[in-house]
Amino acid sequence: MSKLHIKKGDTVYVNSGEDKGKTGRVLEVLVQKNRAVVEGVNIVSKHAKPNAQNPNGGIEKKEASIHLSKLNPVDPKTGKPTRVGRKLDSKGKLVRYAKKSGEEMK
Repeated sequence: MSKLHIKKGDTVYVNSGEDKGKTGRVLEVLVQKNRAVVEGVNIVSKHAKPNAQNPNGGIEKKEASIHLSKLNPVDPKTGKPTRVGRKLDSKGKLVRYAKKSGEEMK
């Protein structure tokens, strides 16, 4: 299994599908499924029965996961989608960087 280029908290750009062109923050990465949950992207309606927490039930909107191949990290310097590389910093630690600008990604 290859390394993932997207981590929790990253800002990502959706490059295909119904939400193409949207950006959002990664809330969760599902490593085994190669999917991520992104804030404001891939919204689905869930029909809930009445229960103790929600006595009326109803329709809830929430984010569903989206495949990682449809996501590109956003370059922190330019704000545009980029690819990610890895390199050793001065302390010998492996860090991610944006290939377009060379800027280190947190």
